[in-house]
Amino acid sequence: MEIIIKDTYEQVSCAAADVVAATLHTKPNAVLGLATGSTPLGLYKELIRMHQEGTLDFAQVTSFNLDEYVGLSRRHPQSYHRFMHEHLFAHVNIPEPNRHVPSGTSDNYREYCRWYEARIEECGGIDLQVLGIGGDGHIAFNEPGSSLGSRTRIKTLAKQTLEDNARFFESADDVPRYAITMGVGTILESRRIVLIANGENKAEAVADAIEGPVTSMCTASALQMHRDTIVILDRGAASKLKMIDYYEWIQANQQDAPR
Repeated sequence: MEIIIKDTYEQVSCAAADVVAATLHTKPNAVLGLATGSTPLGLYKELIRMHQEGTLDFAQVTSFNLDEYVGLSRRHPQSYHRFMHEHLFAHVNIPEPNRHVPSGTSDNYREYCRWYEARIEECGGIDLQVLGIGGDGHIAFNEPGSSLGSRTRIKTLAKQTLEDNARFFESADDVPRYAITMGVGTILESRRIVLIANGENKAEAVADAIEGPVTSMCTASALQMHRDTIVILDRGAASKLKMIDYYEWIQANQQDAPR
């Protein structure tokens, strides 16, 4: 796990965008795993800037989103379909048939989840998965207690997640209680992962994920077992790391490391 610490959220977003861009420059038809929420907004803004300036082409890209609320249609203002359209898809040239966001209105969720897993496999697997982290250490909607081998499925949302997401709805009662989400096991099969976090409110979860035990009570801790994960943090999110001096020493001396 590579830990990169930046001074500001804007620097975090730019560093994450550089990871995405490097992936696409190496493999123009890469499969990207995408996240929603406030954390990746800066990343998407930077990717849009790169695309509009002509330095980044998404014409061959396939994307898979992590999750969606159960019961929300793709036109609902708070659906993740709508989020992705407004903050990325409407501004870059990922072909519409190549964009995959889980359906929140399936007639048979069990079969749909199997199809989503199969579709990822058909496309060759995810080359780069973008992640955020919840205040309780969850990734996607894999709440504390989720199996670290879990697959795409319906998940009941935890009270903290409902409270965290209530700001996006008119009232807390409007937040859906269920979501369809990629599983931890699904995420760990990605060839590379970049997790981004900002703000002191994420510091404890970040510390648990990076330096704590691998446990289903903090599903992001499963990333310790992944072969190629980059974690990009601002100062606030990194503030509770015990080994922060070591991570920064590695950053400062990386160019001199033997290859």
